[in-house]
Parts: sequence; C-alpha cells; structure tokens
Amino acid sequence: MFQAASRAMSQVFEQPFRAIFWKMLGFTLGILVVIWIALQGIIAGFVELPYPWLETALSILTGIGAVFALGFLIAPISALFAGLFQDEIADIVEARDYSGDRPGKALPFSQSIGQTIKFTGIVILGNLFALLLLLIPGINLIAFFVVNGYLLGREFFEFAAMRFMSPAEAKAFRKARSGTVFLGGMVIAALLAVPILNLVTPIFATIFMMHLYKRLASNAAI
Repeated sequence: MFQAASRAMSQVFEQPFRAIFWKMLGFTLGILVVIWIALQGIIAGFVELPYPWLETALSILTGIGAVFALGFLIAPISALFAGLFQDEIADIVEARDYSGDRPGKALPFSQSIGQTIKFTGIVILGNLFALLLLLIPGINLIAFFVVNGYLLGREFFEFAAMRFMSPAEAKAFRKARSGTVFLGGMVIAALLAVPILNLVTPIFATIFMMHLYKRLASNAAI
C-alpha cells in the first residue's frame, strides 16, 4: 500500500496530471473569489453602523472570518471539481502503468455527476463533523483522521473499482478489503491535513486508489 502511495505522490506533479491540477485550481480559486466578494457585498449592503471605526473593525473581522471559512471550503470545492476530472486521471494512470490490462470504463455521465455530488457532500459532512470534534480535547486529531480516512478511502476506492465492475460488486470488493482501504484513506487524510498540499489531495487520491485497486485485484486473481 505504501509503495502505491509513494508511486502516486511521485506522479501528482508530472505532466499531464499537472495540467489537470492547474485547471482544478483555477476553478477552485475562481469560486472562492466569488464567495469572498459576495460576503463582502452582503456585509456592506445590509449592515449599517453609526461610527466609521466600527465599520472598519467589522470589515477586518469579516475578512478574518472569511479566511477561515474559505480555508474550510477549499477541500470540498476542490473535491467537486476534481470529480469532474477523475475519469481523465484514471485513464492516464491506466495508459501509463497498466497498458497491458483490460481498460476500465468511464462512469456514465449521470452516474459520474451523482458520484461527484455524493463525494462532495461526504467531504463537507465529514469535515464539519471533524470540525465539531476539534472542540473536544483529546480526540480532535484522532477524529479528523478516522472520519476522513474512512470516508475518503471508501469513496475513492469504490470509484476505482467501479471502472471495472458494477457498483454492488465494487462495494463488496471494498468491504472484503476494508482494513487496507481504511489505511489507504488515512494516508489521503494525512495529505488533506497539510495546508497547500491539500489542494492536490483529490488528484493524489485518485491515482493512489487506482494503484491500490490494481494491486488488490491482481492478488485476488492469483
């Protein structure tokens, strides 16, 4: 598993994955800028204060709050756009590293959109849950890794598996190897916890789980 993770990390910044990253980053930053402008506009348009210094203080506090809010939104927004490129990433991995194997099939468009929305929702809920648990001393860091490790491992692995089998079969295959998949999810969660690097998490996770699925599927065939 760790060999697959090391292999995935070494490929994240290679062409053509780098090109996908720049597109994904552009979309993500564009959305964050729009949200920032909207927040500032709402505050300026609906809050009237009697003193200029109060308006300045509110503007500063709003800016600080927006930074934290936007920092939280980076993961789900990047996950949303990364979901649109997952099949493209998987195709590249297969062509470069598994050209002799039976190629996987891209998910139907409706199913792909559904998976993207589902995954984005899971990332949001998982991070909200972990954020709440951060307020509880002693279990905050553990909660972050456990919650995100399970959710991220499950979703990214099932995506890789569904390129080669039905959703029901992919789910059963993942459950049969739940320990390995969970540990893989913990590796993804560790990257998600690192500022800046968390921007490449969806691309890394897709490459990583493709390698992990191929390894597990190969072992199952022996």
